[in-house]
Amino acid sequence: MTRIAVIDYDRCNPDKCGNFLCERVCPVNRMGGEAIVIDEENYRPVIQEASCTGCGICVHKCPFNAITIVNLPEQLDEDCVHRYGINSFVLYRMPVVKDGMVVGILGPNGTGKTTAVKILSGQILPNLCGDNKSWDSVIKAFRGNELQNYFEKLKNGGIRPVVKPQYVDLIPRAIRGRVEELLRKADDRGTLKEVVEELGLGNILDRDIKQLSGGELQLVAIAAALLRDAHFYFFDEPSSYLDIQQRLKIAKIIRRLAESGKAVLTVEHDLAILDYMSDIIHVVYGKPGAYGIFSKPKSTRNGINEFLSGYLKDENVRFRPFEISFTKKSERKSQEGEILVQYPRLVKDYGSFRVEVEGGNLHIGEVVGIVGPNGIGKTTFVKMLAGVEKPTEGEVDWNLTVSYKPQYIKVDYEGTVFNLLGKIDASKLMSSFYKSELLNPLGIPELYDRQLNELSGGELQRVAITACLIRDADIYLLDEPSAHLDVEQRLAVSKAIRSLMAKNDRTALIVEHDVMMVDYLSDRLIVFDGEPGKAGRALPPMGMREGMNRFLSSVGITFRRDPDSGRPRANKEGSVKDREQKERGEYYYTIP
Repeated sequence: MTRIAVIDYDRCNPDKCGNFLCERVCPVNRMGGEAIVIDEENYRPVIQEASCTGCGICVHKCPFNAITIVNLPEQLDEDCVHRYGINSFVLYRMPVVKDGMVVGILGPNGTGKTTAVKILSGQILPNLCGDNKSWDSVIKAFRGNELQNYFEKLKNGGIRPVVKPQYVDLIPRAIRGRVEELLRKADDRGTLKEVVEELGLGNILDRDIKQLSGGELQLVAIAAALLRDAHFYFFDEPSSYLDIQQRLKIAKIIRRLAESGKAVLTVEHDLAILDYMSDIIHVVYGKPGAYGIFSKPKSTRNGINEFLSGYLKDENVRFRPFEISFTKKSERKSQEGEILVQYPRLVKDYGSFRVEVEGGNLHIGEVVGIVGPNGIGKTTFVKMLAGVEKPTEGEVDWNLTVSYKPQYIKVDYEGTVFNLLGKIDASKLMSSFYKSELLNPLGIPELYDRQLNELSGGELQRVAITACLIRDADIYLLDEPSAHLDVEQRLAVSKAIRSLMAKNDRTALIVEHDVMMVDYLSDRLIVFDGEPGKAGRALPPMGMREGMNRFLSSVGITFRRDPDSGRPRANKEGSVKDREQKERGEYYYTIP
């Protein structure tokens, strides 16, 4: 075995742990050895992996969860691609890059996907976990591998990469100007008119970049990448903030880009979209922030199913102790429990936009998904139920407590995550039930000592979901909880919501665009239709089969279930399966 010791120096705080607690409790140090030494110049501990016994005492004693120690097979040493420094993140293996193909990457955040892309785009020269300082050594290390030719071209300037960033909401901080001006600067291929029309950007060309919503920023970022004339394109989470119709449109565009001979690599956490657009995928596994390992390339279906099972057959590696499975029934049993509330017909009229909601019943213990295109009034409906927006017609007059997580999260609290959650309900942070069902699955204890304004988008999302779910309430409203979360986190959130509602006899309404997540957590659906940006209408809650058939027929998409995992898979448009299901009017997961 080879031992890896990683210290998160952003969390490490020697002054608050009693002056290097890890050094003092280390058994090797206490016996006169030097497994942990102090770097006096930088005032921080350094774990010497050759001397470390892997006992784990320092890991458990560190009050800031700053230390990770793992044992890995020794043969991985020859696959080591890059290490950021002593006691820092390690990347093993790389994804392939193939002309004319979309290569998908599937795995948790923090396991090296971004590092791999920086290497492939030439931003980082991989050190091969040593002191390598030349591309020639990299080319030699990948001799006989499909990447050998790629790195030769990269070294000689024959590769021009384009990267669509992950956090599009940060774009306005770095770029200024009108949308049309920015896209014209990016237009190397002379295809601005076609791209603007295909992505539906005509109405926002005169807008300043700072005025755009998350979905609009995502479409502009994708357009800018498509307009560049490059050989290698990387799309990092292209579906965030987009509705399902927009996601499938982007997937088709990305596939068409690859079919024109370009090499495309994409990270996507919406499994239905990843499945739809990828030719092959790599599963990335490891310990977030400590190490990441890229699997061998796999067919899309097998790769996703192996990821869900937590076991890579070809490599005989189990990277998760449990399997993620989906019900294979066409829908769950209809709710027959006690009715919690009957909400009335509601109307909100902004003048330029009007949304009308038909009245309906909500049952105790159920989770109701809310689906429909962007700009159709889903968020407005949730805000009316939460009391944030006052209806133009109708009234939300009920003697119920509501807990609400908005779509866009603003940090207006100065303090740590623990202090914030403790103010809401400190008893639940100590509860074994909440620890097992919510806090531990979402990785919240690891964030307790972090300042709220220092969290990443995904970390902030998990804290906001937790804050919503630990409040004592009758109804829980969560608007797009999947944003910035990886696949495992999305499923953990879905499982937590279902478990808490069922065991506490509470009710949840969830606005969501990820079909897999909607399928995993929903008992019934509220479907919105209409004309985005002008008028929207919400139907009363209905069964999953009826609701998904109504919703998917409006966007012309059919889904089937995978026979092994039971997960939803989008049919290729015009395929035999697609035509058969449309003829029968069964758009939603017919059983194979």
